[in-house]
Amino acid sequence: MHELTVVLDPATRQALDDLADATGRRTDEVAMAAVHRYLDEERAVVRTHAERLARGHADLLRRLGE
Repeated sequence: MHELTVVLDPATRQALDDLADATGRRTDEVAMAAVHRYLDEERAVVRTHAERLARGHADLLRRLGE
């Protein structure tokens, strides 16, 4: 596994620590879950845009594939 350092402002760090404490998880587990959730959401946004573009240019894409 690779390591990444993220600089957090004090309020964000405190919120992260508080959430980890309240849920009985380690701080890095809470941060990793947040990163995964963000990536999933962004992938969905990108997928939606890509599908819309593909539908809008379906004829061109079909012709390029011939």
